[in-house]
Amino acid sequence: MGTVTKALSLLSYFNHGRPEIGLSDLTRASGLNKATVYRLMSELQEAGFVEQAGNDRSYRLGPQVLRLAALREAAVPILSVSRRVLRDLSDETAETTHLSLVQGEQLNSLSHAYSPRHATKVMMEDAEVLTYHGTASGLAVLAYATPGFTDSILTQPLHHHTPATITDPDEIRAAMAQVRQTGMAQSIGGFEAEVHSHAVPVFGPDRQVIGALAVAAPLSRMTPEQKQLIPQALHRAGLTLTQRIGGSPPADYPQELAP
Repeated sequence: MGTVTKALSLLSYFNHGRPEIGLSDLTRASGLNKATVYRLMSELQEAGFVEQAGNDRSYRLGPQVLRLAALREAAVPILSVSRRVLRDLSDETAETTHLSLVQGEQLNSLSHAYSPRHATKVMMEDAEVLTYHGTASGLAVLAYATPGFTDSILTQPLHHHTPATITDPDEIRAAMAQVRQTGMAQSIGGFEAEVHSHAVPVFGPDRQVIGALAVAAPLSRMTPEQKQLIPQALHRAGLTLTQRIGGSPPADYPQELAP
């Protein structure tokens, strides 16, 4: 492992649960000797990647990290990053995939991908407005939204899109609790008849939900094999997209898909 790699590897020990780390803790975590860790951290501090804070002079990430993160966000916006994730997910599941983002109190479809394996598929429109109560994407967002946001949505008139649309706020909250337990939202015919959708939340750098990634399939193609494949593939893709946009899921988000 080269010197640059060793130095950068020390930055990986910072996370939301541990924003500040002392020299001794870094030494134990990295397995390097204390003198080496001190030298590497001093060089990182000089370059602005870390800085010392507090009376115990522990380290935290410095302004150079924020500058590079801002450049990354400007250079690789979520739309361009999501296209590859959507394409790969559609190839794996052989179904329509789509990404929606929260904009104010609306949930807007941003991008989608179709599979060429089937002539019949769920069709999407860019900038289509999705309802929170009637879609898997909306339920995935509500499950991780702030209580104030959820209350605001659920106190509004909730219209039926199909006979299967859930409009009772208590039933919707029960569905949200299930999403938080499993990490996966589902809607069967809630927005469009004969469509089975799965969705997972997408999180930003502050661990707040910013949208949802979904797979939508005709109900007739939801075989037992697809019912296993789609949730697993979607869960992996959701975490991948969150990571690629610099986001992080909250601590209670399942890192593995619950049964």
